[in-house]
Amino acid sequence: MADCRELENCNNTFDLHLKTKNNYTEPSQAGKHLWPRPLARKWTLMLLLGTSLLYCARMAMPVCAVSMAATFHWSKTEMGLVLGGFYWGYCLTQILGGHASDKVGGERILFFSTASWAVITAATPLLGHFQLHSVTAMTIGRFLMGLLQGVFYPSVSSLCSQRVVEEERPFLISLAGSGCYLGTLVVGGAGSLLLDWYGWEMVFYATGLLAGLWAVIVWQCLLKGQLLPKNLLSSKVSYRSFSRFRWLGFLKKRPVCAMVFAHMCHGGSSYTLLSWLPAFFKDSFPDATEWVYNLIPWLVAFLCSLCGGYLSEFLSNRGYCRTSVRKINQSLAMGLSSVFILLLCSPISFPSTLLTISAVLGLSTFSSSGVSVNVQDLAPSYAGALYGFMNMCSAFMGVVLVSFSGYLIEMRSYALVFSLLTLLNITGLGFFLLLGDTKRVDLEDNLRLTVI
Repeated sequence: MADCRELENCNNTFDLHLKTKNNYTEPSQAGKHLWPRPLARKWTLMLLLGTSLLYCARMAMPVCAVSMAATFHWSKTEMGLVLGGFYWGYCLTQILGGHASDKVGGERILFFSTASWAVITAATPLLGHFQLHSVTAMTIGRFLMGLLQGVFYPSVSSLCSQRVVEEERPFLISLAGSGCYLGTLVVGGAGSLLLDWYGWEMVFYATGLLAGLWAVIVWQCLLKGQLLPKNLLSSKVSYRSFSRFRWLGFLKKRPVCAMVFAHMCHGGSSYTLLSWLPAFFKDSFPDATEWVYNLIPWLVAFLCSLCGGYLSEFLSNRGYCRTSVRKINQSLAMGLSSVFILLLCSPISFPSTLLTISAVLGLSTFSSSGVSVNVQDLAPSYAGALYGFMNMCSAFMGVVLVSFSGYLIEMRSYALVFSLLTLLNITGLGFFLLLGDTKRVDLEDNLRLTVI
């Protein structure tokens, strides 16, 4: 631990020496326009609500999948195709969303994407009335949903780099990340009630309406109707830095590879659990009340997600270096949670299963203070584009696992899926513990471009 602190001090001294001696200006700082504190608080609240609605829309299909399968006579393999269709679209806009956010500001990208996927969500039930085969129609709808939602997290990461001071970034990312569990909690509880009372169509209608309301509030109250911010139009720093950036050389750096691979493994595992847990409970415990297993695990996850930022601050105050803090959080998210995933491979009672799933989801939230914020440590100058790349890899893993899991469940059992997720988590964590770091890797590239 002392070696980590000494290394960080040396790195900080070296960076300061380079900036002073060569009159070097860091691109991420030169183009940064920080939010005033009152505006930062408003945006933090809206990002929390936006992430919640994002996952309400994303999880509406898994929550309703069993009822929709009964309506349209889908097999488990066809369910897997529909659920996996989201991640095909989700892969394609990650880097583009991050690049656009770095260039024009993430606020606008968030608004336009949310307004668009709100319409797609509300229109999803109408797809069932088209002449296309129901699996094809719903898969197309999920693909468009993923395409539009793919820019969200890269935009948030870009916002943190451009608008938030470094000390507050872990807290904002952790809080915004907790919105995914809050949204899943809401759609699991209220969505299950709407499903029982009014049918699966109402879940999509209500979610789309709320997301559209969020977009209107952001447009009127925070963006003030401005299409593009003047301060970003006058600054070409982010675009210039991105266009000159050598991706292959950057991705060859070991800390970046470890971060991307760990995020990919954790994301693939999380997407599979998100997509198949409602069906798992329905198949394993058909007499259980739906709102119980759709609500309690996500309530635990939401509460745990609020602890990641505080744990990081606690460890830092105790003298742990930043690298150790990131690895401890990721060990909880991928290592300890895998122990509980293994318990699901054997038949256990409903209360034990509910407790085990709650522990898995709660522990996995600590990744928000691990790998998810590590991109801010390594390359704040390219935070949006880099996060988009790693999220694209994660989404691609989700495509493969969610679709393949449907086949495994139909041919074998859920136990094989849980074993596969455990292996994936342990492999990704091993790479991150071995090669992960928090030392900036974009300074060398920036210096090569700007120092005379």
